[in-house]
Amino acid sequence: MYEKANITVTIGYCLSRTPHPDLVHFALAVGGFAIGTTEFATMSLLPYFARDLGISAPVAGHVISAYALGVVLGAPLIAVLAARLSRRTLLIGLMLVFALGNGLTGLAPSYGSMMLFRFLSGLPHGAYFGVAMLVAASLVPHERRAQASARVLMGLTVATIIGVPCANWLGQAVGWRWGFAVVAVLALLTATLVALFAPRQPPQAGASAMTELAALGNRDVLLTLAIGAIGFGGFFAIYTYLADTLLTVTHMPENLTPLVFAIFGAGMMTGLLVVPRFANGRVMPIAGGCLLWFAATMALYSFLTANVWTITLSVFLIGLGGALGPILQTRLMDVAGNAQTLAAALNHSAFNFANALGPLLGGIAIAHGFGLASTGIVGAGLALAGLAIWAVALKIKPQR
Repeated sequence: MYEKANITVTIGYCLSRTPHPDLVHFALAVGGFAIGTTEFATMSLLPYFARDLGISAPVAGHVISAYALGVVLGAPLIAVLAARLSRRTLLIGLMLVFALGNGLTGLAPSYGSMMLFRFLSGLPHGAYFGVAMLVAASLVPHERRAQASARVLMGLTVATIIGVPCANWLGQAVGWRWGFAVVAVLALLTATLVALFAPRQPPQAGASAMTELAALGNRDVLLTLAIGAIGFGGFFAIYTYLADTLLTVTHMPENLTPLVFAIFGAGMMTGLLVVPRFANGRVMPIAGGCLLWFAATMALYSFLTANVWTITLSVFLIGLGGALGPILQTRLMDVAGNAQTLAAALNHSAFNFANALGPLLGGIAIAHGFGLASTGIVGAGLALAGLAIWAVALKIKPQR
């Protein structure tokens, strides 16, 4: 009897201890992997569900837009409405909703229902990443916050290297519905891992919807969001049209194009591993450096698309600039005051705005006869526009 009681006390003590940050970061990154897989794999599965649901490819593209709309709307709404919830509880809830949305997507009987389920799936996306980065950063010393945020985003990056090709293969082998089913399982796994390892942090003192909404009147927050919304647009302009560029400009065999996308993702992972290490006390200079890097590498991309080796090197170099994401997230932690959750969630709404803006402007350039390679010039222009906003944010005195 004494031994059983002793075992119970020991187990309770172990569960009450704060888990090692690496375990928490891993749990949060699994969620990033699930989100990244469904976000990018949906594009590669488009031909299969379009054929199965009896719709054209352009109409099927609206399904992707529905997910993006869910991200943009869901991030601020959830951040405000859930202001009084603990971050651990919120993360678990978001992953359960994400699992439900993706599971229903895999069962969608029609185009209309799939649109609805993809919108539902997108709602937790931005809020999850925003809150997950805040939790990750809270477990490490102040100077390592950017690295902690990058670890969460690394799950999404790994998804572009492994998750997306696997989901595409699964869609070809056994049907597109299974790709979404696997994502639902990953989301449930994330909810379980977060429940096991995430710290039981109480809600921030004085947290409320009005406190979070204060972020919308914070000039520094808005400028930081604008840097990402504009400056990151070129990344998506190039990524969106990369497959077409590889096939029609570089003349690469279709079965080899996933390798280039994997190298793009490898560049992002390298940037996330290396760049945030230098961010302590230099967040804004590093952000400006990333934007300059984007401008230079994207401009060069336009002249390197004809050769398989040069375009592959080019996309790897562009991928390095993806470290801008956690750098801007760290900047928001510095300037958002008590509106941390909304500011963090809005960061991912800003990136989804960039995901819409970049391909739109790139498509306009292509439609006007400038060719697929012109997406590099479009990207460089957006990076320079983001740099101009960065210069304004750097010059003005931060609000207190």
